[in-house]
Amino acid sequence: MTSVQGTSVDITTEDGVADAYVAHAADGSPQPGVLMYMDAFGLRPHLQSMADRLAEAGYTVLVPNVFYRSGRSPVFDLPEFIDPSTRPQMWEQIMPAMHALTSERAKRDAGAYLQWLADFPLVADGPVAVTGYCMGARLVLYTAGTYPDRVAAAAGFHGGRLATDAPDSPHLAAEHITAEVYFGHADQDQSLPLEQQQLLEETLTAAGVRHRCEVYAGAPHGYTQADTASYNKEAAERHWAALLDLLNRTF
Repeated sequence: MTSVQGTSVDITTEDGVADAYVAHAADGSPQPGVLMYMDAFGLRPHLQSMADRLAEAGYTVLVPNVFYRSGRSPVFDLPEFIDPSTRPQMWEQIMPAMHALTSERAKRDAGAYLQWLADFPLVADGPVAVTGYCMGARLVLYTAGTYPDRVAAAAGFHGGRLATDAPDSPHLAAEHITAEVYFGHADQDQSLPLEQQQLLEETLTAAGVRHRCEVYAGAPHGYTQADTASYNKEAAERHWAALLDLLNRTF
């Protein structure tokens, strides 16, 4: 395992400044870049620890606060252990920030994040990988479809609303994607019902995208997030194995 150093950075976008966390090899050696998109609860210590773990495997990992328009992280007043069933009012903070991040804004921001990685001396030359969680899985599709020459691998875990009838549904990006794609769906996820799973699969196949979509049996939405009530250790470890397998094939 690589010894890792993490630090906070600022990224200038067309709409302002996004704070972010970057984890990289402590010896300063350039490694393949990974853009990691957060879940709806935002950039916080747990996501930083996930970035550290991925960096230990030999990658330089950037986790931006995609809600930067609503403030620097932590954007929300959340407990150390997140259980929305006990504090449903937390969604009153989160939903406006989610709605403010339109698909067009997300695509513009992705360009800034990818450019930051390209300019960062601790990122190896060449395309990068993108991974995302919950709403971050939507951003993965937008990013891979908008910047196909910059993204060589794309993964999403317990994503929601990936294939809807909206004109800007993330699955419509498939026709532009050249990366290899992996999705690990949550089981019986109300935000990604069977018909959306099927539409995503059919669209990726029709577009000729190299991909694999799997349902993690018994794993609820949010299964990777150890600081939440949805955490499922077995599914989280399966996610790590799948993600690292994808990255090892790519770089």
